Amino acid sequence: MSALTAFLLAFPALFSIVNPPGGAFIFNEVTASLSHDERARIAGRVGVYSAIVMLVSLWGGVYVLSFFGVSLAALRIGGGAVVALRGWAMLNAPEVQEARKTEQAGTGSEEMDSMAFFPLTMPFTTGPGTIAVAVALGASRPTGDAALLSFVFGVSAAAMAIAFLVWAAYRAADQVSAWIGGTARRTLARLTAFLLLCIGVQILLTGIEDEVRRYLVTVAG
Repeated sequence: MSALTAFLLAFPALFSIVNPPGGAFIFNEVTASLSHDERARIAGRVGVYSAIVMLVSLWGGVYVLSFFGVSLAALRIGGGAVVALRGWAMLNAPEVQEARKTEQAGTGSEEMDSMAFFPLTMPFTTGPGTIAVAVALGASRPTGDAALLSFVFGVSAAAMAIAFLVWAAYRAADQVSAWIGGTARRTLARLTAFLLLCIGVQILLTGIEDEVRRYLVTVAG
């Protein structure tokens, strides 16, 4: 497998679950009380944290799961449930987001920096769904030194490209939101929440399907 093939395999998979443009609207809502410079700083931190989460999940996730005795199917079921519940909460409780914006108006710089990891990186940007996809990609690594090296380079480059898109989209989120207007922003935020719900359900169903298939194979054997 060439590095380009690995990149083209990993990039769409990660992009579809991370969804930097959609996440930018969530980022904009959560950081609505901050200045543009503060948002830009937090966007940079989220980009760095997202890269770390994806790279660790790609190359260490399988070993961590094995150490704790957690199967990939269980990770997908748990991660899908968390993502779906987050999407459902965002879809049905917009007033909670407004309350958060009011609360954040009086927070200090340290608290703003800490929110870059939670909740903006985890679980909004690279949450359980992204980790499950990254672990699955890492588990599909080929054998052989040359093929493995190309795979590592291509998939790592895809993760870094996604992290860069996260930074760029989040950094420009307030400007884009101001340009499209409040009504369109709220509509897109609701649409993003619905898509997040659907993604979570799909991850959950995939995990259940994997577990049922493994059970049937065990019974048949």
